[in-house]
Amino acid sequence: MSTSDSCKDGASKSNDDGVCVMLQNLSTVDREVNDTSVCANCGKEGDNINNVCNKCNMVKYCNAACKKKHRHKHKKECEEHCRKAAEDAAKLHDEKLFKQPPPPWEDCPICFIKMPLKMKGHKYKACCGKMICSGCNYAPVYDDRGNKVDNKKCPFCRTPHHTSNEEMVKRTKKRMQAHDPIAIQNLGVYYRDGIRGFPQNHLKALELWHRAAELGYALAYNSIGYAYEHGTRGVEVDKKKATHYYELAAMGGDTLARHNLGIMEQKAGNIGRAVRHYMIAAGGGYSDSLKEIKELYSYGYATKEDYTKALQAYQAYLGEIRSRQRDEAAAADENNRYY
Repeated sequence: MSTSDSCKDGASKSNDDGVCVMLQNLSTVDREVNDTSVCANCGKEGDNINNVCNKCNMVKYCNAACKKKHRHKHKKECEEHCRKAAEDAAKLHDEKLFKQPPPPWEDCPICFIKMPLKMKGHKYKACCGKMICSGCNYAPVYDDRGNKVDNKKCPFCRTPHHTSNEEMVKRTKKRMQAHDPIAIQNLGVYYRDGIRGFPQNHLKALELWHRAAELGYALAYNSIGYAYEHGTRGVEVDKKKATHYYELAAMGGDTLARHNLGIMEQKAGNIGRAVRHYMIAAGGGYSDSLKEIKELYSYGYATKEDYTKALQAYQAYLGEIRSRQRDEAAAADENNRYY
């Protein structure tokens, strides 16, 4: 789709939109400074000189005939203006894309330590909607006399654990009514996989993931991006849309989506951009990104400095998430291994 088409048609969110907005803003400024009620071709003045160039929005004509007649004279200036606007829009997009993202989750609400990235390192509680780290979820509970007591309850709200799929689904739906995006995302997974009594329905899953993402759960965008990248969840393969949704997820703190962007850039031969994505993902705790940088370094595509910085960032992440309680949980059960 050309820039002019996307400006006219209001295309989906993409880099083209940034170009259109920038061109329109520049055009607005020029209209405020210059007398734009003059036909660029014949020089006619008036309030009805409003037939603008569809591409750059920088010049006006009194009618379509004048626009067509002036096209060859304006073409070079128009193309240069569009090129510059596209470069500026791409630069602004990259500044936002490669900015250090926020963590995907808040700190554990019980121990107040940074939440581990790995799924084994945390558990969502449908009873209260809290994400609890593996250490707090596993830790024993004692009464006021120091005696260990029954720990078959949520460590945050003390609700007994669910005992059936029906109870789990009931709690999830209740959280959905409270507009809990994680519960909505999870229900999408149930539809995607056809589990917990739900029929497999990829389109329903996508609908729920869109809803979760709109409520602020950036990780849901990664599920949508995966669907478009592989064409396996009710949609056809669309790499452009996949990149768009991966970027939204990555900017929201999803390291898996960030890693996926690195893989896509690497396959496209854009090693520099791939390394930038891997560096951010490694600093967020995604060990596979660290491995990719190490491999690129071994083949001479990344520098020693790149690998050193990525390794230091990953080690710093490990220092932030480690605790004695989490180590004890991991030692007791492999399903609690958080790194």
